[in-house]
Amino acid sequence: MTGANDDADDVARAPWIPGPRRSADDHADLTAIPPEVGPDEPATRTAPDAPSDPSDPSDPDDPDDPDDPDVPELSHAVLKSLLGAWALSACSAGETKAVEDHLTECAPCADEALRLRDAVALLHEDRDLDLDPLLRSRVLENCLGRRPARFPVPEWVTPYDAETARLDALLRDIGESEWHTPVRLKWYEDEHVVRRKTTVAGVIGHLLAVDGLVSSALGINDPLGTGVPELSPTERTEAFWSALDRPPNRALRGPWRDQTHTLIRTVSFAGRGAADLTVTYKDFALPLRDSLLERAFECWLHADDIANAVAYPYAPPSGAHLHGMIDLAARLLPAALADRRRTGLASPARHLVAAGSPGRSLHLEVEGAGGGHWYIALDSPAALGSPERAVAQVAMDGVEFCQLVAGHISPEEAAAGQDGDREAIRDVLSAAASLSRL
Repeated sequence: MTGANDDADDVARAPWIPGPRRSADDHADLTAIPPEVGPDEPATRTAPDAPSDPSDPSDPDDPDDPDDPDVPELSHAVLKSLLGAWALSACSAGETKAVEDHLTECAPCADEALRLRDAVALLHEDRDLDLDPLLRSRVLENCLGRRPARFPVPEWVTPYDAETARLDALLRDIGESEWHTPVRLKWYEDEHVVRRKTTVAGVIGHLLAVDGLVSSALGINDPLGTGVPELSPTERTEAFWSALDRPPNRALRGPWRDQTHTLIRTVSFAGRGAADLTVTYKDFALPLRDSLLERAFECWLHADDIANAVAYPYAPPSGAHLHGMIDLAARLLPAALADRRRTGLASPARHLVAAGSPGRSLHLEVEGAGGGHWYIALDSPAALGSPERAVAQVAMDGVEFCQLVAGHISPEEAAAGQDGDREAIRDVLSAAASLSRL
């Protein structure tokens, strides 16, 4: 219970607090109104820079001066709310007097006033308490110097930046239990579609492990650790999953997102030469520019896998980014076709030409957002695709073509508009599907 002597104890415990420091000009513009002036008589304003006469009985330093400010009657709540302004010398003369009188009677407010005064002293040590008008600009300049508001991302990095951000938004929006939802990954191998069962968390682990190939090329820490031998994307994924001491869970989101941010930041600060760095996938290699585009492509396709598993709406990439992904696949098709021909999976070359010369071609027409026209060299990867040498044409929707390249549909399932050499069409569609992998 609270006794009657509590107030007396508070008074006894209340510390003495000096008033706010003021510069000489703090109250220079106050109007002095002599007490003898009536309400209908004009007031005489005292000159702000008039010297004070020590013999003048109305000296403002005199405690008995009749011109002392009127002290308003304020409640405890109002006085407490004025403590911050008081510490910054922002109160009127009457409010200042009321606050300082209150501090001699209220121990809690006195303690709070001491803390506020100490805080102000830290901000303006040995200086006038008036805020420096340039303080804000100096603080902003210092913050921007330590961490720019946004670092410039090269245009060729933006598809990867966009697709990782979109997937991260999806992951933030799903519940704990949905991280264990089954997901079936599909790709085209040995002339048929292969399936691998995992979970939403397992897919993120797969992306983390394969993105480690780019990390290694940039000298960034590999999520598989140091001393890892050269592995294919599929081998890296299996190794990463096997090394986990428990089934993949949502804890993988943090390392995956940190890695994507680190990749983007490192590439953005590396300069123009970074685009031509080589990223090795064991069986083939890509320049960093194309590797990040390939990683953006895989991020989108696997995000779509996750979205389908958890019944989440998910749109394709923007038209410009989708066009870049289709263009990468089209540029890889001649080499993929040549690889299949060496293993007997594609028809023999018919008309070999010198490197850089126009050769027999297939016209690939991709419709919809991100679409365009590409001419795929059929007989040699070093030949140039040519409209004049086109012997066949295939027309497909952009998203459907990407599904074929990802191995989500087989060449036979691709609903393509076809015209011309059927053998060439079959070879190119099969080569497109062979670009896929886990």
